[in-house]
Amino acid sequence: MAIGDSYATTAELKTRLRITDDTYDTQLGEALSTATLGIEHVTGRQFNDAGSASARVFYPDDDEVATVDDFHTTTGLVIATDTTDDGTYDTTWTSSDYQLEPLNGVRNGRTGWPYCVIRAVESLYFPCARRATLQVTARWGWSAVPAPVKEATLILAEDIYKLRDTPFGAGGFGEFGRIRARENPHVMTRIGPYVVDDALAS
Repeated sequence: MAIGDSYATTAELKTRLRITDDTYDTQLGEALSTATLGIEHVTGRQFNDAGSASARVFYPDDDEVATVDDFHTTTGLVIATDTTDDGTYDTTWTSSDYQLEPLNGVRNGRTGWPYCVIRAVESLYFPCARRATLQVTARWGWSAVPAPVKEATLILAEDIYKLRDTPFGAGGFGEFGRIRARENPHVMTRIGPYVVDDALAS
């Protein structure tokens, strides 16, 4: 799935709800989109695959470690730093200059994690200055949406879709994705391990 796509399909949600016609496909799609945005808001992550590499800039945590957005492949990866605090990323790192983590794509016993930490391991260090001194070009996102995240999306989308049957549900879903995600224990059980602060604390 590409960046911006929902983490589950309308067909999957229709199967879950035992809906066999196309009457409510628009509302189902809106529920999935709202659920996806809610999960992204709570976790602080984007689980789709960008499809191609692009550059983003970051402030390093310190001179040896930088936490960055998730990326799942080293194809197209370029790491560069601004050593003169002038907005020019003049030093390109070689693969021997850094270590990508989590090691082996494993965190808390779960496999399939993308990289989100860059550690300096040779003679280069991350400059720390007023500007964002680290530029990373990478294929952002996950190689595939984790199964618990997909299941949480379907649970939350079903919850949001059923709001249309409540007195105040006809006007649209609004902020319900974020609110309902936090309120639904079945959703939080599934996405809890992927929340950025919790994941990086371990």
